[in-house]
Amino acid sequence: MADDTSIFIGASRKPDDSYQRAENLLLQYGNRHGLVTGATGTGKTVSLQILAEGFSNAGVPVFCADIKGDLSGIAMMGTPQDFLVKRAEQVKLDPYDFQEFPVIFWDLFGEQGHPIRATVSEMGPLLLSRLMNLSEAQEGIMNIAFRIADEEGLLLLDLKDLQALLANIAERAEEIGARYGNVTKPSVGAIQRTLLVLEQQGATNFFGEPALRIADIMRTTRDGRGAISVLAADKLMMNPRLYATFLLWLMSELFEELPEVGDPDKPKLVFFFDEAHLLFDDAPKVLIDRVEQVVRLIRSKGVGVYFVTQNPLDIPETVLAQLGNRVQHALRAYTPREQKAVRTAAETFRPNPDFDCATVITQLGTGEALVSTLEAKGVPSMVQRTLVRPPSSRLGPITPDERRKLITESPVSGQYDQTIDRESAFEMLQKKAKDALDAEAQQQESGRSRWTIPGFGDDDSAPQPTGGRRAPAPRSSNRQTVAEAAIKSVVRSVGSSVGRAIVRGILGSLARGR
Repeated sequence: MADDTSIFIGASRKPDDSYQRAENLLLQYGNRHGLVTGATGTGKTVSLQILAEGFSNAGVPVFCADIKGDLSGIAMMGTPQDFLVKRAEQVKLDPYDFQEFPVIFWDLFGEQGHPIRATVSEMGPLLLSRLMNLSEAQEGIMNIAFRIADEEGLLLLDLKDLQALLANIAERAEEIGARYGNVTKPSVGAIQRTLLVLEQQGATNFFGEPALRIADIMRTTRDGRGAISVLAADKLMMNPRLYATFLLWLMSELFEELPEVGDPDKPKLVFFFDEAHLLFDDAPKVLIDRVEQVVRLIRSKGVGVYFVTQNPLDIPETVLAQLGNRVQHALRAYTPREQKAVRTAAETFRPNPDFDCATVITQLGTGEALVSTLEAKGVPSMVQRTLVRPPSSRLGPITPDERRKLITESPVSGQYDQTIDRESAFEMLQKKAKDALDAEAQQQESGRSRWTIPGFGDDDSAPQPTGGRRAPAPRSSNRQTVAEAAIKSVVRSVGSSVGRAIVRGILGSLARGR
């Protein structure tokens, strides 16, 4: 049975089919990462739920995604049901206490939880390029855009900041291309069109301020339990690339912000990445390398990352090798790929002479799993066929009224609900355009007054040259005047559509006044 140093997962089966041996996850190895896999309906969500409960009771904050809404029940106290009580008796869980857990609900769209936001600068060019599925050339332009923003002190906070900067770069393509390489307007235009698609998918809600503070997902309660942050992801899954990019950004932020702690007695935070295959689908090698680096190094920050997915083949081998704690639910083995997945899963476990792992994986019932965790000195335990314990919180989703009440009473209520729009690249580029217009207008006025000859004008009453003949009228020409060239130069340099509209209005009035 579990104590203050471990989490009780369930009881393993003896050769006589009785459940006797307790299977625990040692907290001191909770930051060595983990994997929960299995086909749909085999019990992955319940395994995630009991692990989150165990970490919370141990004082470890948890962040997890709720794909179908089922995990939200962790916020409410469980109720006695016959099959739950029977399972508790089978695994010798005595006493079987019901609990409600401290939960903070989050939602990128701000509908089923507190809004989560990040600034464009925090996301960075690599993750943005992944989110937008940019080509190599377009990714290069994105890197140039961030470099220009740094050099010119332009804050990139939300999507309109990035759109204004890209428009400015398109106008200055020749100048910027001479410094950083070829920048073409068609490539910039393609990026701008992708940004419009992101806007339609709701990314505008995600990019902006106030940005998420890492400390707010690492809270503990007064009674010492870790807060469980539950991300509502049912709507988010309609845009899986945004979901995967957000979670990778969050892992990267944790990696960059948290101090080194080595191997603590228990993790500082545990991060569950459900539907983990979405992170790696069609991902470029540079991104997979980044995930591997974060997973490998974030352990020393005291953060445990647990991937939850259907198939172990969904995880690249370089990442799979970093995952020390394994919970493998049943897999189907009808197709060649499924059969390969079964073999892969079996080969990652330390063998048990009492049964053939590859055979048992296909025979596991709902709520059963093959479990192997790290024992003393970080050595993987021998794989055991385990009946998973029942959860202490509610099985299934909470009601909308219960969710609204919990959101209102949340410790972060009111901190993220209102968007802040401070001066950033969009406003700064507008101001630069206006200042340039004012300067050119003053220069034009100064030049006109400097070259005006008193007593002479353009009308017929002007004095005529001697000899009685009128001076010839100036010939019309298609060449631009100095003023026209200056104004058109300003138009090209203006980085926003609003600025260009202002200049076109001024230019039109000057032309009509001629």
